[in-house]
Parts: sequence; structure tokens; C-alpha cells
Amino acid sequence: MSVIDLRSDTVTQPTPGMREAMLSAELGDDVYGEDPTVNRLEQHLAGELGFVAGLFVPTGTMSNLLGLMAHCARGDEYIVGQQAHTYKYEGGGAAVLGSIQPQPLEMQADGSLDLDRVEAAIKQDDFHFARTRLLTLENTMQGKVLPLSYLAAARALTHKRGLALHLDGARLYNAAVKLGVAAAEITRHFDSVSVCLSKGLGAPVGSVLCGSRELIGKARRLRKMVGGGMRQAGVLAAAGLYALEHQVARLADDHANAARLAIGLGELGYAVEPVQTNMVYVEIGERAEALQGFCAERGIKVTTASRLRLVTHLDVSAEDIARVLEAFSAFRRI
Repeated sequence: MSVIDLRSDTVTQPTPGMREAMLSAELGDDVYGEDPTVNRLEQHLAGELGFVAGLFVPTGTMSNLLGLMAHCARGDEYIVGQQAHTYKYEGGGAAVLGSIQPQPLEMQADGSLDLDRVEAAIKQDDFHFARTRLLTLENTMQGKVLPLSYLAAARALTHKRGLALHLDGARLYNAAVKLGVAAAEITRHFDSVSVCLSKGLGAPVGSVLCGSRELIGKARRLRKMVGGGMRQAGVLAAAGLYALEHQVARLADDHANAARLAIGLGELGYAVEPVQTNMVYVEIGERAEALQGFCAERGIKVTTASRLRLVTHLDVSAEDIARVLEAFSAFRRI
């Protein structure tokens, strides 16, 4: 029995074409700036998103950390959502390693931050306070897409108040596909963006931080400080290039499968949140642990959570969705 893994879109396996690209990648020493495939990935993605420079790093957590540290000095502050990955799920790295104070705010239901509350949270220029330097947004946020009009308003606010604007674009291309626009239409509002290659795009490893030449220069030095300098990294960068060239448009298939799953779960009587991209949130309540075990017996991997997140990706087919719905139907009857 094949396994259906709905825990995250990080679990994808490289496709045959991607493995071939990795095998045949031209390599060099990236610490010396001599890996041609890494250089090509950084230039390709930065150019596509409207930036001057990019930096290939092992993880999205490192990419975001370097972005925050490049924007902020010790004792500075960044404004961020309570549920945002850069605040909640990255081990407190900005505070521990960068001495950057987070100012978390509650998220709106649509994944945004209330910009009036953001402006109210900006500290006065007073030595009693940390200096507010940066606003960070996430897109998609729990599968929700931030509207372009909202991004423009956030850009206007940060310009007015002298802040930089960073995007955790771990699933940037899901947002772009959903909106039906080029990714640059999203990223043009930001001073920096972190793009994860190992989620829905399907690469095994890696993220790219994009920004100005000065910012990426700072980030490259910081990457070395936090242990992220790599050598013949082109074997990994090749997978990212392949993903960007071949596996962006197909994200629409993941969105369609998520919508199919959400509709089916709703018809079974489950409380399901509206779906925009590749994430389905369903209320399970106290039976979460029982559901996980029940699904595991049927070759379906899910997390244990009362508000359960189910994530579709390139290794989940329409036929798999039907099998998942059968399992959830059977579980509801016991």
C-alpha cells in the first residue's frame, strides 16, 4: 500500500527530471563564488522577482534569519504576526542570534496584519525603546493569499514610517499561481524576500534570499557566521532551478486537490475552513490522536492537532484524495 503524506509539502521527493538535473549539474566551490549552478540559481530567481542579487542557503529558517539580521542591528525591533513562521517556528533565532526584538501582533482571519495596529506598534525615537526597523509579512499565510492591494498599502506604510519590508515567501509561488500573476507582482512591494524551494516546488533542499546588492552582501557574511557556507552546492541548486523551470504551473493541481479534499470533507460533516491554495484546515477536536492512528493504519500520514492541517503537493494525486476521503468517512462512522 502506497503512503499518502499530508503532513506538509516539505515531504516531496525529487522527480526523475530533477534527479537528472542534479546528477549533471556543473559544480564549483560556492564559498569562493565559483559554483556556476548556484550562481545561475541566484541570478535567475533574483531577476525573476525584480531584485539585484540572491543568496542560496540550506533552509528557509536560515534565509529568513539572514534577512532579519541584514535589515536590523542588535537592539532593533521587527514587527511580525503571532502565527508567522519567522516569529513562532524558527527557534527564536532572530532574538537569540541577532539580538533583534520581535514585536508580535495578532493576525487577521485572512492572514494579514491590521496596518493600523502595525503603525501603532512602531516605537517612538526614544532611547527607552528598541528601534523599530522592519515589518515582516508571510505569503501565503496558513494557505491564505495576501491581496496585492494590501501589499501596496503595507509598502506605503513602511515608506512613510521609514521601515524596511521583508517577505517570508516560503510559498510565494502558490500565492502567485492563485492570483494568476507573475511572482514579481508580489515581490515588487518588498525590500527582501525569502523563497523556499523545498516545499510545493518540490526540491529536496534550499531557499534563496533576494534583495539589494548591499543587503545580500551583508547576508553572505552572516551566512558564514551562522555556519551556512557551502562548497559544491550546485548539486542542490540544480534541483531548485529545475523546480522553478518545470514545477511552478503545476501548483494549480495541488490547489485543485486541496479544494476537492475540502469539499469532500465538508460533505462528510467536518468543519472545514475556506481553502485558497494547498492547505486544508479541518476541525477534529478531541479525536485528533485517534484519527492519526486510524489514518496511519490505512497508509495516510497526518499530524495530531485539533485544528488539523492537511497539505497537498506533487506526490498527492486526485486518486489519493479519494482514498483520504474514504478514510475520513470511515473514521466518522466509529
